Amino acid sequence: MDSIPLPLLFGILGILIVLSGGFSSSETALMTLNRYRLRHLARAGHRGARRAEKLLQRPDRLIGIILLGNNFVNIAASSIATLIALRLGGEGALAAATGLLTLTILIFAEVAPKTLAALRPERVAFPAAFVLGPLLRLLYPLVWLTNFLANGLLRGLGVSPGEGGQSALSREELRTVVNEAGAMIPQRHQRMLLSILDLDKATVDDIMVPRNEVVGIDLGDDWSRITEQVAGSEYTRLPVFEGGIDNIRGVLHVRRVLTAMLDGELTRERLLEHVRDPYFVPESTPLHRQMLNFQAERRRIGLVVDEYGEFLGLVTLEDILEEIVGEFTTDPAEAVSDIHRQADGSYLAAGSASVRELKRLLDWDLPADGPKTLNGLILEHLETIPESGTSLLIDGHPVTVMQTEENRVKVARLERRVRPRESGLDGAD
Repeated sequence: MDSIPLPLLFGILGILIVLSGGFSSSETALMTLNRYRLRHLARAGHRGARRAEKLLQRPDRLIGIILLGNNFVNIAASSIATLIALRLGGEGALAAATGLLTLTILIFAEVAPKTLAALRPERVAFPAAFVLGPLLRLLYPLVWLTNFLANGLLRGLGVSPGEGGQSALSREELRTVVNEAGAMIPQRHQRMLLSILDLDKATVDDIMVPRNEVVGIDLGDDWSRITEQVAGSEYTRLPVFEGGIDNIRGVLHVRRVLTAMLDGELTRERLLEHVRDPYFVPESTPLHRQMLNFQAERRRIGLVVDEYGEFLGLVTLEDILEEIVGEFTTDPAEAVSDIHRQADGSYLAAGSASVRELKRLLDWDLPADGPKTLNGLILEHLETIPESGTSLLIDGHPVTVMQTEENRVKVARLERRVRPRESGLDGAD
C-alpha cells in the first residue's frame, strides 16, 4: 500500500465519497417518491419510473442493497483516509483525519445529497434505479442473506416484514391531496371533487323539497285548472295526487301530454295513461347511493318517505348534481339562494334555508343528524315558536328572528360568530 501515490489515494477517497453520496441520495429519493405519480408514469411507459416501481415492490431488498453499498464505500473511505493520515503525519494525524472525514461525509455524502433528493426525488431516483437494479442482481446472494437475518430479527420482535406497504388513501387524506393540489386543479374543480367526497355525509332529506313546497297536480281540481297547470308548469315532471298530497298516484312527464293538450285531445284518462308509478325513497338514503339508485331505476325524481311511509317531500337527480357542481344557472351570481349577505356583513336567511348550506357558507359546527332547516334549528333551540325580534345564539352566532308566519320562522338575521376578547390584550400599543 505504501507504493500507491498520495494523489491516487486522494482520488480514490473522492470517488468513494461521491459513491456514498449517491447511495444516500438514492435511498431518500426512492423513499420519498409520490407513489401515485410513480404509478402513473410507469403506466405511461416511463422507463425510469418502471424500474423504480419494480425496486419499491420489495423495499427490504432495496434498502439492503443501498445500505450494503453505502457501508462498503464508507468503510473503504475510512481505510483510505487512515492511510493518507499515516503518510502525512503519522499516528498523531489519525484523530484529525477521523474528524475531517466525518465532517466531509456528513456534508458531501449525507446532508447535501439527501436534501437534494428530498427536493428533487424524481431526478435522483429514476437514474439511480438504472444502477441499483443490476447491482441488486449482482449482489443478490449477499442481499438475501442480510435480509434473511434482519427479517428474522423483526419477526422475533413481533413485526411482520410483509405488513404495511402501500395502503390506499382514506377519504380525509384524499381531501388533503385535493386541497393541496393548488394550480394543478382549478379551484372550481377542487370544489366539485370535495363535494363528491361529501356526498356520503348527506342524505336525501338534507336536500329534498319539503312537502309544503311541492308543486303537483291534484286530480280533484277542475279540469281547466289542471290543463292550466300543465301548460304553465316550470317543471318537466310533476307529482300527481288525488284527494290530498298523501295519496300520490305517480309522476307525470309534462312534455308527453303537451301535444295532446295543444290538439285538444287531452282527457283525464289520457293524462293518467302517462302517469308513471311513484318511486319512493327512504329519507335516510345517502346522496351517493341515491344517485346510483336513480341510474339503476332510470329515474330522475323520487318521493321521499319516512319510516312510517309518510310523504315528506321529493328529491331529483338535478338536486344531487347541484350538490356537486352548484346551481344550474348561466351565471353563478344569479343563483337563487335563501341566504343573502348584507352590507354590514350579516346575512338574511329564509326560515326554509338549508342547515347544510348554512354550515358551508358560515362555517357553523352543527351535528349532521339535527334539524334540516333554519326554522327547525331555531325552534329546537327555543323549544317554542318565537315572536319577531327574538334573539338567540346558535354555535356562537347571534340570530335574530325578523319575521314569523303562522307557526314558523319566515326570515332571520344571522351575524358573525361572537368571539370573547382575551383580557389584557386590548388597548395596548
